[in-house]
Amino acid sequence: MSTNEGYTRQVTTLARLLIQQKWTVTAAESCTGGGVANAFTSLAGSSTWFEQSWVTYSNKAKATLLDVPESVLNEHGAVSAQTVEAMANGAAKNASADVAIAVSGIAGPGGGTETKPVGLVWFGFYIKGQVYSDKMLFKGDREAVRCQAIQYGLEKLNQGLVAALQ
Repeated sequence: MSTNEGYTRQVTTLARLLIQQKWTVTAAESCTGGGVANAFTSLAGSSTWFEQSWVTYSNKAKATLLDVPESVLNEHGAVSAQTVEAMANGAAKNASADVAIAVSGIAGPGGGTETKPVGLVWFGFYIKGQVYSDKMLFKGDREAVRCQAIQYGLEKLNQGLVAALQ
């Protein structure tokens, strides 16, 4: 997955905000498969504010690496507000990071259901102890869904940081 100009602008803004606060960020990804981390590391000097991330594609990985309770996964599924909030919280805790983003969704072409269609992506955010989530329904093929998810996640993370710093 290549970074485009939109990712670069978002990551440059993110880096500036994190450096100003002397904060670090981490990512916990499922459907984006490391695309957010790829966007972070596309910027030279990103090791100042980004140390590590996780691609936790399976429920087992979410539970063992990010401390997502199995009860949450069983009751709500991997693609849910509860799961991405737990992923973001677990990633922040395990990375000792001030900020985290988590992404879990159904990129397609298969895997969708009536209640969780292809293109549904949940985002979890952790900013200095505050955790919240958001969801989007993207259109297009697998690559389009993944790219839109990365772009949207970066935009929302920047918006959350700006709001937290006001």
